[in-house]
Amino acid sequence: MTPQTTSTTPIQAAGCVLWRRSPFGEGLEICLVHRPKYDDWSHPKGKLKRGEDALTGALREVVEETGYTARPGEELSTVHYFANGRPKQVRYWAAEATGGGFLPNTEVDRILWLSPATARDRLTQPRDRELVEKLLRTLC
Repeated sequence: MTPQTTSTTPIQAAGCVLWRRSPFGEGLEICLVHRPKYDDWSHPKGKLKRGEDALTGALREVVEETGYTARPGEELSTVHYFANGRPKQVRYWAAEATGGGFLPNTEVDRILWLSPATARDRLTQPRDRELVEKLLRTLC
């Protein structure tokens, strides 16, 4: 921990609910990432770098974890939870995929593009499922 942080200082993170128009017809698809370290399915997110703006960090994490660039939309919400005994807060934005492609890496070994209903069912954490609903309300 740095001199400015304590065990009660929230870890600052950011991410996106990454979406695209379905290439197979109408509707949209949501990108989920699989992290082998935790064996979970989630939205792309990660810790902010020192001095990094939250939206910049969210878009950086999308590229690092999915290989896709994205156009940010509305901020969806800030999620609060505990990670390894420390409080963590993650700010999320809606973000439309604009290009790129996935290559597996040490942090994320798979991604899936799923319909919103299927994405909700696949997400490991209930707090991540709520973000799908917020995205759909934002896009309507």
